[in-house]
Amino acid sequence: MDACFNLKNLGYYNLKKRIKLNEGFSSKPYKDQLGYLTIGYGHLILSNEKILLKKQIDKKELEEMFERDFKKALRDFNNKLKSLTSNKKEAELLIEMIFQLGIKSCLKFKKLLKNMKKRNKHLVCLDMMDSLWYKQTPYRVKTLIKTFLNNE
Repeated sequence: MDACFNLKNLGYYNLKKRIKLNEGFSSKPYKDQLGYLTIGYGHLILSNEKILLKKQIDKKELEEMFERDFKKALRDFNNKLKSLTSNKKEAELLIEMIFQLGIKSCLKFKKLLKNMKKRNKHLVCLDMMDSLWYKQTPYRVKTLIKTFLNNE
């Protein structure tokens, strides 16, 4: 493992900025490409959050919601996938996947995770492209691949 790799010092500012850009922002509930009600920066409105459909939500509250969602993705990464990574790019890729798809869906990417552990970046990218995720959000996955492979 890279001696400089320390998850607490990743410098999440750029990752958060990229996730926000990729998610887009809406102060009003909308249906995502799969028909799920979403608000803010891609926050999935859960069944116990139906109040979000009725009340006016200010940007500050939606920013706080993003921070909670990001911390959850980070916690899920640390608990389930951190051991597969050896550098910041690998960690950020998996954290963003978790943010978008959820940890349960990410754990279904068996080949991708196996190739991540083997440090086979190109097969990781092929696995990303050979997925329903890619069919549903091709631009985002292509952008993540470019970021992941940048400065090899």
